[in-house]
Amino acid sequence: MHMKGKNMKHTYIPRGVCPTKLEFELEGDVVKNINFSGGCNGNLKAMSSLLDGMTVKEITERLDGNTCGMKSTSCADQLAIALNKALSENREK
Repeated sequence: MHMKGKNMKHTYIPRGVCPTKLEFELEGDVVKNINFSGGCNGNLKAMSSLLDGMTVKEITERLDGNTCGMKSTSCADQLAIALNKALSENREK
């Protein structure tokens, strides 16, 4: 389900991963302009590019629970967490 609306910019501080900040926009439930500050630059830019235009559900179904090495989370998992939180907050407004 695609919900239309104005773009809402969100900032999230990831936990347990290398990036220090995660920013993205939501237009309804469609994710745009994902940007990680810090971390594995090339990989995160590629992931951001591949996911641009997908819905929160499409992204979280693929990335939720993904881990990195011995960590219990990953940059991808933190993105899924941030997207779910932002979508929930948007729906409450």
